[in-house]
Amino acid sequence: MSKIICNIQFSETNYQSIELEANQDLAEHLTVENSPILFGCRTGICGTCLVIVDGNIPPASEAEKEVLEILAPENSKARLACQIQLTNDIQITSYK
Repeated sequence: MSKIICNIQFSETNYQSIELEANQDLAEHLTVENSPILFGCRTGICGTCLVIVDGNIPPASEAEKEVLEILAPENSKARLACQIQLTNDIQITSYK
């Protein structure tokens, strides 16, 4: 399988780069790595794992879009980390 690089910026001084297999579960990997991105429900309804994504990923599901319209209506790059399937290298920034 191809490798995907996910660069994650948690703050100006806290940065992590991880390598995953394509289509690997991002939420599971970040939990194992003790990432500062928190996960609640893991089903895309609580919004705990809201992040900003720079990169090409599959579009959000209708259910995720509904949550994003409530939590970050002004930011088209907002996504729920628990719903991201990695297909390309991406940059993730914690939502502020």
